[in-house]
Amino acid sequence: ARLAALQEMEPVINSYRRPGWQQAIGASGTIRAVQSVVSAMDLCDEGISAASLSQLVDRLADFRSIDTLDLPGLQPERAPVFVGGVMVLLGVFEGLRIDRMIVSDGALREGLLYDLLGRIRDEDVRTRTVDSLLGRYQVDGDQARRVAQTGCGFHAQLAESWSLADDNLGHLMDWAGQLHEIGMDISHNQYHKHGAYILRNADMPGFSRQEQIVMATLVRAHRRKFPLPEFEALPATWQKPLTRLSILLRLAVVLHRGRSDTPLPEIRLDGKKRTLTLRFPHGWLEEHALTRADLEQEATYLAKAGYRLRFE
Repeated sequence: ARLAALQEMEPVINSYRRPGWQQAIGASGTIRAVQSVVSAMDLCDEGISAASLSQLVDRLADFRSIDTLDLPGLQPERAPVFVGGVMVLLGVFEGLRIDRMIVSDGALREGLLYDLLGRIRDEDVRTRTVDSLLGRYQVDGDQARRVAQTGCGFHAQLAESWSLADDNLGHLMDWAGQLHEIGMDISHNQYHKHGAYILRNADMPGFSRQEQIVMATLVRAHRRKFPLPEFEALPATWQKPLTRLSILLRLAVVLHRGRSDTPLPEIRLDGKKRTLTLRFPHGWLEEHALTRADLEQEATYLAKAGYRLRFE
């Protein structure tokens, strides 16, 4: 299967190799299945890397037949065609010299082209997707903007000290902040869970499957008890930064619970390992007893997640 794939590509390989690759995007059931398996086996944090594909091939060699094939993340109905699909994909990686492939959740025409639009043009189709969801689910745009702006400001303050200096984390904070109340259109009761379900399962042009999972996790975790198992289910290298990003989103939600247009005061944040300190202007917390009570409750939630919240 690997050689057949290389032979099929032989007439066009050089024309594709010459310009090189900035980003490779894959779409199909087989590619999604491979991504699911390498993620479940902790071989790759996002998408499919050449190294993770090679390791998967080595693992497949341990099985004597298709009937005994048993891999984490592999659906039983996919097993009969999985090995052949892996070998074809290996040939594609080798022939086109792909180091890493991100995975689209759509079919070729819709998924691939939508993903490309958001990555190679200044116009980002993901922004249009978020705007569409805000309208479709009747989200309070003013509150969405307040929370997103405050969350992004907190992320910017702690980008270095809390190891969050990644532009994509900033984008994820912005999108999750805007969409955190999307579940209210279904029910106010446990709306954070409804919102997570929507984001995990909606058709979201421009977003990779991984981005949808991350945003769903952030929205699920933005209120009430901190759902540690949700983060522990993510790839290991994602767990710490996304837990911290979630804490900052939670604080933005707490501080805007009153849904007021009155600007917040200047708040300085200091993050050190598992301790986060918020510094307010002198006397502000004494004048805003409800906010102080909300922060005290939030400190209790975060303590159970292993983080200490201080405010002064």
